[in-house]
Amino acid sequence: MKIAIYTDGGCHGNPGPGGWAYVIVGNKRILAEKWGADVFTTNNRMELSAVTNAMEAMRELLPTLSRRSHEISVYTDSQYVQKGISEWIFLWKKNGWRNSEKKPVKNQDLWQKLDALAASVSSLPIQWEWVKGHAGNTYNEICDKMTQVAIDSVECKR
Repeated sequence: MKIAIYTDGGCHGNPGPGGWAYVIVGNKRILAEKWGADVFTTNNRMELSAVTNAMEAMRELLPTLSRRSHEISVYTDSQYVQKGISEWIFLWKKNGWRNSEKKPVKNQDLWQKLDALAASVSSLPIQWEWVKGHAGNTYNEICDKMTQVAIDSVECKR
């Protein structure tokens, strides 16, 4: 089965109130969707939170799906997430979680969590795809709307 995971995260202000969302699609139907929020955070943390929460949901979904391997593609409108997990993470790990400037990698806690979760959900390599935001991709647009609902849910409490 081909599984597509769409994610989005954002903030009103950066930092500021933030939200994240994901939609997991398989066999042309939504298998799972969820959103969450944080009162004070950054855009990048919300983008990473969307993906880590989606990977946790995927891990829980796997026992309910067929036993064969699944092709998983993750679609994000964050180049930070897409490049981070598919390119930069290998050097960060090799360099003791230091970036090219020898400084600690920002959001290391979420990167390490994502790295472990991604390894746990698929024996096949996960495809990490960048999609342009606000460009008419149905599931990306759904995630964006859910992210805005999430942000609104914490902004109302401020």
